[in-house]
Amino acid sequence: MLKVVLKDGSVIDSNEQEGLRALRHTAAHILAQAVKRLYPNAKLTIGPAIDTGFYYDFDMEETLTADVLKNIEEEMKKIVKEDLRLERSVLSREEALKLVEEKGESYKVELINDLPEDEEITFFTQGEFTDLCAGPHVLRTSKVKAFKLLSVAGAYWRGSEKNKMLQRVYGTAFDKKSKLDEYLNMLEEAKKRDHRKLGKELKLFTLMNEGPGFPFFLPNGVILKNKLIEYWRELHNEYGYVEIETPMILNRELWETSGHWFHYKENMYTVNIDEEEYAIKPMNCPGGMLVYKTETHSYRDLPIRAAELGRVHRHELSGALHGLMRVRAFTQDDAHIFMLPEQIKDEIKGVIKLIDEVYGTFGFKYKVELSTRPENSMGSDEEWQLAENALQGALEEINMDFKVNQGDGAFYGPKIDFHLEDSLGRTWQCGTIQLDFQLPQRFDLNYIGSDGEKHRPIVIHRVVFGSIERFIGILIEHYAGKFPTWLSPVQVKVLPISEQFNEYAKEVLSALKANNIRANLDERAEKIGYKIREARNERIPYIIVVGEKEQTSKTISLRSRENGDEGSCSLDEFISRIKKEIDEM
Repeated sequence: MLKVVLKDGSVIDSNEQEGLRALRHTAAHILAQAVKRLYPNAKLTIGPAIDTGFYYDFDMEETLTADVLKNIEEEMKKIVKEDLRLERSVLSREEALKLVEEKGESYKVELINDLPEDEEITFFTQGEFTDLCAGPHVLRTSKVKAFKLLSVAGAYWRGSEKNKMLQRVYGTAFDKKSKLDEYLNMLEEAKKRDHRKLGKELKLFTLMNEGPGFPFFLPNGVILKNKLIEYWRELHNEYGYVEIETPMILNRELWETSGHWFHYKENMYTVNIDEEEYAIKPMNCPGGMLVYKTETHSYRDLPIRAAELGRVHRHELSGALHGLMRVRAFTQDDAHIFMLPEQIKDEIKGVIKLIDEVYGTFGFKYKVELSTRPENSMGSDEEWQLAENALQGALEEINMDFKVNQGDGAFYGPKIDFHLEDSLGRTWQCGTIQLDFQLPQRFDLNYIGSDGEKHRPIVIHRVVFGSIERFIGILIEHYAGKFPTWLSPVQVKVLPISEQFNEYAKEVLSALKANNIRANLDERAEKIGYKIREARNERIPYIIVVGEKEQTSKTISLRSRENGDEGSCSLDEFISRIKKEIDEM
């Protein structure tokens, strides 16, 4: 247990999570102190703790290469050994500005000027180094023993591409060296599983300069994507959904009605058509509202569960783009559930059950967060309280563990977020359930109640995969490219030992395809060992080798990804086996 200095100056015994965050925040200050010692002209900006460690952004002329990071890390170790005490101080606005101006820290000047007038301005000092900071921190630099600088990336000041590009140094820190070693080993494994690397090797997708952030899916990738969509459609049919499709481009008036024009416009692509302003949809919701309005509904019709695989476009900063994980065009597996107030809890529980089934299919564990009202929101206090109580009540009724994430809801309603844990223990935010009282009002949605009067439906917005493209990226890394047989673009590869057995290999291939098994034939004049190694590198679940023995006995020699060489078996026996595996997913 670590002692931690909080923003108000009090010292507490922290729990594990608080202590780790304070430790990492202190590591960020040690990093900044080391940089200032080695490069006195570097300008400081911000350096927070994050879920995976910490970072600090620097404005400096020197390029931070791998060798430079090693030198900085060595200086950090010296600071840790110096056992410097972190001392908190409170300054008036005038004193604070004078201090940072004298040091030439222009970014800190901007930060202080942007603080509210009644905000207490605090600094933390360790040795000769002082930084504007609210904490928390551990008491001494010597507590930060297990740390590592990991990488450097470009980052715009305050996230705006209109501002200067800074150099962001990422690092991590733990309270024990064993935990750091475990994390670094995980990062090495993650590099091997990088979906950008495997996506290229397995010929799933590519990214081109002609369309930054707009992925191209290759034949194998399209098969993978279509199998996910096929599974999605089957499951939604079982759960009582209907599928709709809405236009990709809609006029400005629609986006003003929905509120996106005022709350989200900087992320939207716009276009002029017939001298009128339109936007390419960043979300499917408004189109779903218009579909509901195409006919009059009775309370007996509700709930209506309308699902859509909608293509959306969002303007992401170029520096934020990352493979399939952060793109500018993607497919959201949206659904909008229009319901009566008394149906809220049951519908939320139904969505949770569906999401649980999907994630279980892929072997994911997950954690749940309830995100409440943000500052930039629409609607009354009463509506928000009702919506938040409904989501929390549904989670409590099914005894689901959840964490409250204050102020991180959507601008139109609170939400439940599902954070997947992959095979490396990393978490990914995918599924979301959002309860919305606002859009039904803004679009004047109605149903005829049992009293014959018009009433307002309530809407659930939800996604399961989230972005299908991003989910594919997660799956690639989760499985290290070794997809389950049902999902693999190529399920079987047939390899004749030599050209004289090509005809029998084609018979085997035809039998597999006749049973809807995705199979390829490699009839190149290469040595069989080379062809087997290549098929294994392609992560294909099953390899069939045929030669004289197999042709004579009308059998196959089977190799599986899991068990290696399995010896000889009949083709019918193998077809029954793989079909069972595919059917059971």
